[in-house]
Amino acid sequence: MPSARNAVPDAAGARFLDIALRRSVVLRAARVSLVVGVVLGLLNHGDALLAGTMTMTHFAKICLTFLVPYSVSTYSSVLAIRERSAA
Repeated sequence: MPSARNAVPDAAGARFLDIALRRSVVLRAARVSLVVGVVLGLLNHGDALLAGTMTMTHFAKICLTFLVPYSVSTYSSVLAIRERSAA
């Protein structure tokens, strides 16, 4: 008996999470997150890094900074894949 996950033949009808977890989507989002996260982390916390006053709070905020571009990239990739499949 086929699983519900395999029952969807194209991306237009696929669940968001199924597309978001595809290897190509994850790798693209990780690359975007790495580049944009480093830039944002340096812009927002570079002064503390250079001054040597980094705290665990700064570190946690930097880690969370990487989630924003990852999420945006994943969301836009899923929408693009769905749109391309629907056309």
